[in-house]
Amino acid sequence: MDESAAQTRVEWHEWGPDAFELAAQEGKPILLSLSATWCSHCHEMDRETYDEPRIAANVNDGFVPVRVDVDRNPRVRDRYNMGGFPSNVFLTPDGEVLTGSGYLGEDGMRQVIDSVRQMWDQKGAAAGRVPRSVQGNDTPAGELTEDIEIQLLGQLRESYDERNGGWGSAEKFPMPRTIEFALKREQEQALRSLNAVSANLLDDYAGGFFRFAANPDWSGTHHEKLLDTNASLLRAFANAYLYTGKDEYRQPAQATVDYLTGTLWNGDAFGGGQAAGAGASYYTAEPSDRESAATPKIDETAFADWNALAVDALLTYHAYTDDETARRYAERTLDYLTAELVDDGVVTHFRADDGTEGEAGLLVDHARVVSALTRARQVLGADTLDTAQNVADHAIDTLLVDDSFVDGPREGLGLLDRPLRPLDGNVEFADALLDLALLTGEDRYRDVAADALAAFAGAADRFGVRIAAYGAAVSRLLYAPLVIAVTDEPGSDLHRAALRMADHEKVVVPNATGYEESSAAYVVRGDSVADPAYDPETLSRRVSDAME
Repeated sequence: MDESAAQTRVEWHEWGPDAFELAAQEGKPILLSLSATWCSHCHEMDRETYDEPRIAANVNDGFVPVRVDVDRNPRVRDRYNMGGFPSNVFLTPDGEVLTGSGYLGEDGMRQVIDSVRQMWDQKGAAAGRVPRSVQGNDTPAGELTEDIEIQLLGQLRESYDERNGGWGSAEKFPMPRTIEFALKREQEQALRSLNAVSANLLDDYAGGFFRFAANPDWSGTHHEKLLDTNASLLRAFANAYLYTGKDEYRQPAQATVDYLTGTLWNGDAFGGGQAAGAGASYYTAEPSDRESAATPKIDETAFADWNALAVDALLTYHAYTDDETARRYAERTLDYLTAELVDDGVVTHFRADDGTEGEAGLLVDHARVVSALTRARQVLGADTLDTAQNVADHAIDTLLVDDSFVDGPREGLGLLDRPLRPLDGNVEFADALLDLALLTGEDRYRDVAADALAAFAGAADRFGVRIAAYGAAVSRLLYAPLVIAVTDEPGSDLHRAALRMADHEKVVVPNATGYEESSAAYVVRGDSVADPAYDPETLSRRVSDAME
């Protein structure tokens, strides 16, 4: 049980069969509390609501209270999330949803408790419902056409905030994948958004990016720093540097490398993130005061998906800058992933020092590990493709259902045995499979990626900017992506030049075979292969010609 929950008066249970059996035996609803170690509002609700004696007594008497860490239990999170954290969800003993909400103060919690008790007394378990996302409905399949990318470009232009940068008119999340989509298609929007992110979300004192801003003008910062946010932004800033060569994008990326390797490194890999601190006062204090203040708590749990994302980002930055710190920590993290969390193609979400471990075989873990392994092949020439194929094949064998992927094993308590087909997870895995197909020459990975993307194409006209990465993946599928095959050693001038060609969606194949000339680079677009280039200048011309 997490420290915050343990300090309340509520008698929390772990998510598991004992809690569900107790609810069934006593005929009580379950109160599921979704929380996170980094979530300041979660800890505030523990202090202000769950530690209030009368509320705690009502919860203990009338419900079976269950606390779940959302980072350690992503399948529970994705089925029961009420739109943010904390989420407070009332369930039947079978795990169906009665009602739920976000943060609740004392008065709000009393009202909800009374309402749920009345509902339970009148209808019992019959009041439960299964959310639409896990009802087993077919995905909105359709044809993959160039209109998808065009429609998402239209979404970018329509929702872009010309005044403040970023997209949308409410809270501002950095949306690094949307930025990467825009870098190649609406570059001015992408760069202005990155400028807003670095101006408002970057910790100038210790490095690293905060999670988001509550207001449209990027004010109201939420000061938690999560590994996935920082890794994703590191890659986005690195890719902006690739296109522009400007230090205003390299410097935030470097500061993020320093934060990851100096603060979140746990000795083997990267911890999950750093909390905001009490009232976020630590981050708003003067630097001199921060030096003497207690540092906000760090969750040292090494999650497979977030660490794989960090490997991808660090190697991307190394590819463009030759930064040795980024390379060294990427290699150490990849060694940890493959030695400790990957076993015969199966990825385990985490293994903690306290002996606990996460679920195995989750879609996003597999997608991001494949991406990290293929990035290592491209940038370092590492011998990682066999492992990447094993990881990909396991996910295809176990998670591919009717042309799209479910998020994990279809088993478990509550709603975990019901299929959830996450669009973003399917997009990430499809993108990873496209890279794997180009690096291995096995078209079967491309075929699976095409089916997974097409499974959602019928709703593409309704996708918002947060899913812009779908448009990038479809574009890579429809139009032969840029491939640079280098018949030279990794790290050579020609290989380094290939990595720095200004298209972040390209694939670079070092030590390429099947070409006549050694120490040469070949620009490949589909079935078209340009004449060999023997130096970076000629390669640049070949790439420019191929991109016209």
